[in-house]
Amino acid sequence: MVPLSSPDSFITRPRIRLTALLVLAATIIGLTWLFATAHGTVDSLGRPLGTDFSNVWTAGWMADHGRAPQAWDWPTQHEVQKQIHHDPAIPFYGWHYPPPFLIIATLLAQFPYVAALLIWQGMTLVLALCLVRRILPDDRDALIVALGAPVVLVCLGHGQNAFLTASLLGAGMLLLDKRPWVAGMLLGALVYKPQFAVLIPVLVLARGNLRAFLSAGLTVGALCLLTLAIWGWPVWRAFLDSLPLTQHVIIEAGATGWEKIQSPFAAIRQWGGSIPFAYGAQGIVTAIAIAAAALAARRGSMEVRGAAALSAALLCTPYVLDYDYVLLGVAIAFLAADMKSRGALAWEPTWLAYAWIAPLFGRSLSELTHIPVNLIATIAILALAMRRAIRLDGALEIMQPEDRVRFRSG
Repeated sequence: MVPLSSPDSFITRPRIRLTALLVLAATIIGLTWLFATAHGTVDSLGRPLGTDFSNVWTAGWMADHGRAPQAWDWPTQHEVQKQIHHDPAIPFYGWHYPPPFLIIATLLAQFPYVAALLIWQGMTLVLALCLVRRILPDDRDALIVALGAPVVLVCLGHGQNAFLTASLLGAGMLLLDKRPWVAGMLLGALVYKPQFAVLIPVLVLARGNLRAFLSAGLTVGALCLLTLAIWGWPVWRAFLDSLPLTQHVIIEAGATGWEKIQSPFAAIRQWGGSIPFAYGAQGIVTAIAIAAAALAARRGSMEVRGAAALSAALLCTPYVLDYDYVLLGVAIAFLAADMKSRGALAWEPTWLAYAWIAPLFGRSLSELTHIPVNLIATIAILALAMRRAIRLDGALEIMQPEDRVRFRSG
């Protein structure tokens, strides 16, 4: 039971529902205005509709016109973006993804730009909502709270892929025990955004699921071989050649803006820390996050494992933006499901509410105060998952009784 003196008593279901409905209304109004005031594919602020989707559709168009390797050449891609949007002043949005994502980009480029954007965001949002529904099947407010989450507005506004990333990782963790081959395929598909897949091999092995491990490996291999079959080695050479520039300009120099990047590395750099020190801090946090998620994977309930995996994934990369916090939204759903079945511990509703609302003001507050609002939310959710794994699942017990029996018999 949550003590009445706790801030948790303020987090009630009617207030949650009302807040979600208000944010959802603002999302619908904002996006409607954005499209209604656009001129062709360019919004009233002079940006492509879906901003970051510009590089996805452009890369797909270039691949479809025999220019796939040039998608990773920034000046060339920018020139093509100008032509596509019929605007010489259009901002540049760089293409930094591995070749497997070019498969999806090419499929999307078969449709006109705006139609492709709507298809992309609509289909991936539906996938994420179906996952939330599967995690919380009996919660009548789950879909409203998910749709009204501020991170949905952030992701839709950027035309980003976080709905897909969260769906693959979340569904992979959900199915890991029951459908290991399918789970492995889903987790392996994250090769398109590998910074969020760093911890997957550790989690799968910690769970002792060799079938999922093999399935993930085969999926990665198949997707990479498919890109070689379609475009050959030049696309991989172009991607690999682009990595040093991406690392220097985007990650280390923070060209995107430190307030948009919510990683330990970015926090150190925003505070004036050196690049080596920032990498050191990032390495330490990454190691702790992977260890925590592996411990939860070994001992925690399915819901705790899912929450730990998705929150830890956000801590394992120096380059994570606020729209990527759709992953944290799914982690919140996993924790809410565990709280519903086993009860809430003190401060859990408060921290879940904070993590849910954080993307609404995280970027602005980080720019004004240098406080990494979203990073704090991620650490909090991982800490909550670990507390439940330790207190409710006995995660710190070195060996369970049944394990001792197997050890002696072996």
